[in-house]
Amino acid sequence: MTDNVSTHQAEEDARNEDILIYVNGKVVPKAQAMVSVYDSGFMLGDGVWEGIRLYNGRWTFLDEHIARLFEAAKAIDLAIGLTQEQVISAVLETQKANGMVTDAHARLMVTRGVKTRPFQHPKLSQRGPTMVIIMEHSRQKLPRPIRLATVPHMRGLPMTQDPKLNSHSKLNCILACIAAEKAGADEALMLDVHGFVNTTNACNFFIVRKGAVWTSTGDYCMNGITRQKVIDLCRANDIPVFERNFSLVETYSADEAFLTGTFGAQTPVGTLDGRVIGTGQLGPMTERIRGLYKTLVGA
Repeated sequence: MTDNVSTHQAEEDARNEDILIYVNGKVVPKAQAMVSVYDSGFMLGDGVWEGIRLYNGRWTFLDEHIARLFEAAKAIDLAIGLTQEQVISAVLETQKANGMVTDAHARLMVTRGVKTRPFQHPKLSQRGPTMVIIMEHSRQKLPRPIRLATVPHMRGLPMTQDPKLNSHSKLNCILACIAAEKAGADEALMLDVHGFVNTTNACNFFIVRKGAVWTSTGDYCMNGITRQKVIDLCRANDIPVFERNFSLVETYSADEAFLTGTFGAQTPVGTLDGRVIGTGQLGPMTERIRGLYKTLVGA
């Protein structure tokens, strides 16, 4: 299928061929931004990351994203080697070097660093962490609402790989996305271990039913910052919102569905498993929440 789209689909921007990338304290041209084949992230997916978005000169919820990066690093016993303030300074340094003022997206990545031998044990990572910031000019391009397909891949229990962790190990979500594309959809809707609707492979998932906004309990998904901002906006604007278990039966008959994430903010869902959700277009509640969110972030 040739017309697949993605929640991370962006307009083409020729300036991205000339971006400068932060690698371990240096800001270098894209062609020179390299890490070792012995790096823990390349070799084992041993690292954590955050995505942040620039609107009108301001990195949205930057402090919260950096705090979550450090929480994730602590959870995997990875010493970043910088303070939160120093990481923020690195972001601002990279932004200044690229002359970016709005409509930019940055991905901050920290791995356990270069290993002495190509094996799993973390003690083989003896050369300190690797930190990279890729910053691109990025404006979302979404020609139509997203098509989702339910897949057998689940976000699992925290004793396997905690889904609340923004880890470099994304194979489970990648396999889910592949399964969805094989089914003719754009992205995957993943259930939790009890069979309730949970999240997509890339974003948090919401439905609208009879004027109320529903999302999962949050027990088995990344508790996204944009997800929480939507919940907070609903509460502040007298929109009923519930974090609860719900099934595919309730989802298929929803009036609207949308996804949330740092890159796309709120992305409408047109179909799920071949069933049209609502009108199949951007719904009035999603549009209202979009407006509230744009005001919040100053977009």
